[in-house]
Amino acid sequence: MVLFLFLVIALVVVVGAVTLAVVGGGDRAALPDVSPERFTDPLPRERALRRADVEALRFPLTVRGYRMADVDDALGRLGAELAERDAHIAELEAALAGAQAAAVGGPGLFKTDAQDTEPVRDAAEEENDQ
Repeated sequence: MVLFLFLVIALVVVVGAVTLAVVGGGDRAALPDVSPERFTDPLPRERALRRADVEALRFPLTVRGYRMADVDDALGRLGAELAERDAHIAELEAALAGAQAAAVGGPGLFKTDAQDTEPVRDAAEEENDQ
C-alpha cells in the first residue's frame, strides 16, 4: 500500500513538472507561439511554367485540408498560363494553315514561262542538227 501511494505521488509530480515545462510560467514561455503557415508561391513569374514547377508545388496543411485561397491562386495562375499557351498554339496553327494554303494554291506556283517549256538540248544534239 505504501508503494502504491508513493507511485501515485510520483506520477502527480511528474505530470505537474511536464505541464509547467510545456505551458511555461510568467514572462518566459517554454514554447513560443507558432506563426501560421503561409503559402509562398514557388511558381516562377519571370518565365513560363514547366511540368517540374507544377510537380514541386506543395500547399501548407490547415485544419480542414488546404487553404482555399492558396489553391485558388495557384489554379488561377495555371489556368492563365494554359489559356495563353492555347491562344499561342491557335495563332501558330492559323499561320501554318495560311502558309500551307499559299504554298499549295498560291498564284504563279504552277505557271511556266515559254522559255522554260522548251526542251533542253545538249551540245551533241545541236551538232547533229547542223
